[in-house]
Amino acid sequence: MRANILVGTASWTDKTLIACGRFYPPGCTTAEQRLRFYARQFPLVEVDSSYYAMPPPQTARLWAERTPADFTFNVKAFRLFTGHQALPTALDRDLRRALGPEPPRTLYYEKLPQEIREELWRRFLAALAPLKEAGKLGAVHFQFAPWLLRNRHGMAHVEHCVEQMRGHLVAAEFRHATWFFGEQLEQTLAWERALGLVHTVVDSPQGFANCVPCVWDVTNPELAIVRLHGRNKETWNKKGLAASSARFDYQYSREELAAMQPEIEHLATLARRVHVIFNTNHEDQGQVGARILGELLRTGRG
Repeated sequence: MRANILVGTASWTDKTLIACGRFYPPGCTTAEQRLRFYARQFPLVEVDSSYYAMPPPQTARLWAERTPADFTFNVKAFRLFTGHQALPTALDRDLRRALGPEPPRTLYYEKLPQEIREELWRRFLAALAPLKEAGKLGAVHFQFAPWLLRNRHGMAHVEHCVEQMRGHLVAAEFRHATWFFGEQLEQTLAWERALGLVHTVVDSPQGFANCVPCVWDVTNPELAIVRLHGRNKETWNKKGLAASSARFDYQYSREELAAMQPEIEHLATLARRVHVIFNTNHEDQGQVGARILGELLRTGRG
């Protein structure tokens, strides 16, 4: 396997992963033990909890201390930055108080006061700082909302996020077909290159408005990212699921992963690093898939 290809999973603390009892050994029950064990199995992980609420800097400092020197964290951007709504409880208490005695039931980035938006960015960068200082921060991953379209408004918002994140490696994952439809595919890639955005290759079910095609390309020579969401059409847009892990309930087969192997290895000739993230986080499906792909890449046999 090329040394510049890192394979890992989205999250190491999913409830179904812990409950299934197949990944963590007996007695591995604390947050520290689980992260240390995970980091001995894989060189890369994606932090998903930061999408729901910003981790305090001291938490990120512990992540850095509990992992090997060459371990890498990709961190998902906070949900308000990516065009998603949030409840006031997603904010720190002082920011909730700053919203006034009767805050909105649902928060939207563009409707927040300017000073609160600025403070959210400041706190997010502060949360990333311990990982960045330790040399363990890979990309900051912006998984934009499915309703963020490729139009003047959508592109302006992405450019705003890039500006706020200057000095960091920023990855973009789009989730609406307009970004890669027809001639807009090459236009989007060229625009990503101009911004220095890391293009995210997405493998997911096809045929839905909130899906994009799998575009194997590199827009930043520093990094290429491949995110594998599974191919479960039945659960992709299913309502009423108890957790996101149920949506991504899919076990990649060895044959499916072997078919992607040449594309992944080709990306590694175009970018300095390639990160492959399994977002199939139902029970240990992601970890099983990551181990299979790692073996394929090490042996060179599909």
